[in-house]
Amino acid sequence: MEVLRAKDSGSFIYRQGGCYQSECDPNGVSVVPYIHAIFGLLAQAQASDVLMIGCGGGSLGTMLDRVGVRVTIVDINPKAFQIAQKYFGLPHGVRCCISDGRDFLRAGRHRYDAIVLDAYSGRRIPDHLCAETFFGLAQTRLSSSGILIGNVHARHDLDIMPDRVAAKLSNIWENVRLLDTRGIPDRNALVMAGKVRDLVQPILLIPPTVGADEIANDLSQLVFRPWR
Repeated sequence: MEVLRAKDSGSFIYRQGGCYQSECDPNGVSVVPYIHAIFGLLAQAQASDVLMIGCGGGSLGTMLDRVGVRVTIVDINPKAFQIAQKYFGLPHGVRCCISDGRDFLRAGRHRYDAIVLDAYSGRRIPDHLCAETFFGLAQTRLSSSGILIGNVHARHDLDIMPDRVAAKLSNIWENVRLLDTRGIPDRNALVMAGKVRDLVQPILLIPPTVGADEIANDLSQLVFRPWR
């Protein structure tokens, strides 16, 4: 695990196992487009109580906390929370739980307005966190109007992992959608389920001090597409 700081912009970059995990500006606002996409979708859904499975740099949690959202973050790596608080502005008031995401859901009964799945082992989501049984469990921990959003890495247009996740979700939920940008290698696709039918393309709501125009442009290229 390493944290780097860009000399030109002052942004913090978090890497783990050679993989890029997170980046934020000096104020703790993410400079990663998909984080802003998730933030925008949660704002549309009016989610006021959010569970994040996977911490990374915690910038999404930081941004949500600043607009008054109740945030709980679950991660199996305690160092992730330390890094998020020290370098990425994660408030100490945000509830941080050291646990596997599935175990955490099994142990509790609380229902959230939204669950964000952004947990990776290297470049892959752990198998048990993208299994249909896990999604069935997640559904029981959502409110009646709740949504689940998963960040799924796509290597290229022929990578069907986002489509596979969407297909699994469709066996649990009636409304499932896939937000993606075709033609870009190594991108983040967002798969979502629950009360998502009326969600629209997200826009940049909290501009960072670094790269705001590029992020806004990236968000403008996201489209909802059918899965294969």
